[in-house]
Amino acid sequence: MRPVLLLLLCWTTLSVSAQRKHTFALSKSDFLLDGKPFQIISGEMHPARIPYQYWKHRIQMAKAMGCNTIAAYVFWNYHEQEPGHFDFSSGNHNIAEFIKLAQEEGMWVLLRPGPYVCAEWEFGGLPPYLLRTPDIKVRCMDPRYMEAVERYVTAVAAQVKPLLVSQGGPIIMVQVENEYGSYGNDKQYLQRLKELWQQNGIDVPFYTADGPTAFMLEAGTVDSAAIGLDSGSSDADFAAAKRQNPDVPAFSAESYPGWLTHWGEKWARPDPAGILREVKFLMDKRYSFNLYVIHGGTNFGFSAGANSGGKGYEPDLTSYDYDAPINEQGNATQKYMELRKLIASYSGKAPMKMPAPIPTITIPAIPLVPFTSVWEHLPQGVPSVQPKPFEAYGQDYGFMLYRTTLIGHKSGRLQVTELHDYATVFLNGQYIGKIDRRLGENSIELPKTEVKNPVLEILVEGMGRINFAQQLIDRKGITERVTLNGMTLMNWEVFGLPMTAQYVQELKATGGAQERPGQFLKGTFKLSRVGDTYIDVSGLKKGVLWINGHNLGRYWEIGPQKRLYCPAPWLKKGTNEIVVFDLHQTAPASVSGARTLE
Repeated sequence: MRPVLLLLLCWTTLSVSAQRKHTFALSKSDFLLDGKPFQIISGEMHPARIPYQYWKHRIQMAKAMGCNTIAAYVFWNYHEQEPGHFDFSSGNHNIAEFIKLAQEEGMWVLLRPGPYVCAEWEFGGLPPYLLRTPDIKVRCMDPRYMEAVERYVTAVAAQVKPLLVSQGGPIIMVQVENEYGSYGNDKQYLQRLKELWQQNGIDVPFYTADGPTAFMLEAGTVDSAAIGLDSGSSDADFAAAKRQNPDVPAFSAESYPGWLTHWGEKWARPDPAGILREVKFLMDKRYSFNLYVIHGGTNFGFSAGANSGGKGYEPDLTSYDYDAPINEQGNATQKYMELRKLIASYSGKAPMKMPAPIPTITIPAIPLVPFTSVWEHLPQGVPSVQPKPFEAYGQDYGFMLYRTTLIGHKSGRLQVTELHDYATVFLNGQYIGKIDRRLGENSIELPKTEVKNPVLEILVEGMGRINFAQQLIDRKGITERVTLNGMTLMNWEVFGLPMTAQYVQELKATGGAQERPGQFLKGTFKLSRVGDTYIDVSGLKKGVLWINGHNLGRYWEIGPQKRLYCPAPWLKKGTNEIVVFDLHQTAPASVSGARTLE
């Protein structure tokens, strides 16, 4: 009994027998649940990108679309921000709770713990503290990297071991690394990762995920692990997997209903016909598959990643809407409804009822006025003979100010090697201009000045670290040197500005320097009821926005994103506070609340 009837039977009985131990195994061609062929119909979502108060709602939405499984990435850098200090309990960090919610909703789980994940997430999920070691190599057997990996695997395994299918939990498979065949060929490394999970009690089957080409599959697969294809959309793709290893099943580990968008691009809006055609093929052939993503969510704070295309750097938007079937705010799209209808047509039953949508609100214009500047809240400076990247000062995210006095050359061509990623340049406190890595810029002209000892300041924003392919080592700030007409500038004072919630909360109003770019703007608004909203920032230029201490993420006037998602749990009845740090805005402005992303 291989057809979809079996998967529906397994699906409906899962919640009833939630604590009963099941078996999940691999045959040469099938996934076997309790010894019988089982088709995985999975929708992917990431706990870190969804307010934990909405986890259950999003899982229910995936279930109502016809999924029987949830795939979830675990972002290493989200759980271990400093070596040895793990957070698996607070808010969105409680990955075990997310998995338990999936089980309560009758869903199986594909766990994707990395250590590298890509996911358009900062550094592909790897912790930036690794980059404090100047010559470290990642995703290989570098002993310094592997020491950190072993610590991470041990910590994650302790969280998820009780939730394995063999223990009565919903986790049926665990992925080893991610798309490794697109990066390297260290099979010893992949095998060691699998062994580490096994040594820590992970006794469910494993899988890998790679593009369906011979070289990627040869470099990225692991013996006895199922083969995930990114994506598997044709007989030829599955034939390639079978040639690589005829003794394990293959499935489409990432079928793409949408796509990512970078700053400065148009919104990615793939034709729904493509994913409908692919899902029909997979259902007709009874191949298992995972929709990447069924719901994207949001890159809150500084978590958005980047790619290395274009002119060498393409940072991702704050929104991870992804044009997914379930949009950023959790609502069903037309694509969702069409996929729901298609999947249901194979069961002979009407689709399950969807959960009620999350209530939304609009907010009238909220005036923002400058109340202080970064210049009046600089920390203690650190002397440096030459500039160093953020990581050399123990800083992972945010901004950094580099200051020096010009000796010798005092005007001319200023060149930064290499700038990561965006800088505003000041001479004697006057704004000169910006340098944007995204545009391939690395220099600017300094004008002549009558000041005897001109002071140069470079305020650098570190945007998302590259998360895919060969440019992963992407330190932030000024990563090599600064020259003026070819002369290397020495003797700097460096000010770290990680822009933590505590730093923003402790800002005090001041009256000076309000004409100089680098301003904090502030506003308040009152609510009689709360609901999800989008903060329209089209009147601002480039920066970061906090509401009630929650970092909604980056905004940038180049778009396409002009609204930042603000979930209802981050608002409160009564008075709410908005703080903005804008690199260019100096005049008063306003924001407002809207119901949708566009």
